Amino acid sequence: MIEIRPVSDLRYKFSEIEKQVQNGQPVYLTKNGYGAMVVMSIESYSRLVDPVERALDEADMAARTDDRRMGHKEVFDKLRSRHQDR
Repeated sequence: MIEIRPVSDLRYKFSEIEKQVQNGQPVYLTKNGYGAMVVMSIESYSRLVDPVERALDEADMAARTDDRRMGHKEVFDKLRSRHQDR
């Protein structure tokens, strides 16, 4: 279930939010009724961004080692095929 709380709960109910986040559930925070931020564990955040960072690192390496220039479509097609092979 999605957990939505006011941002003031960070101050007054931090331990409750921390417990949910440690259980792997993100907590969505609102300010004045509008979405403001998401709190999640470092592990959840890493699972989210690590594949992107790895793909960017691969693109950097490919740019340094390939003698010819490639268009963006060719680069991303190559990265996608490497990613799908895993």
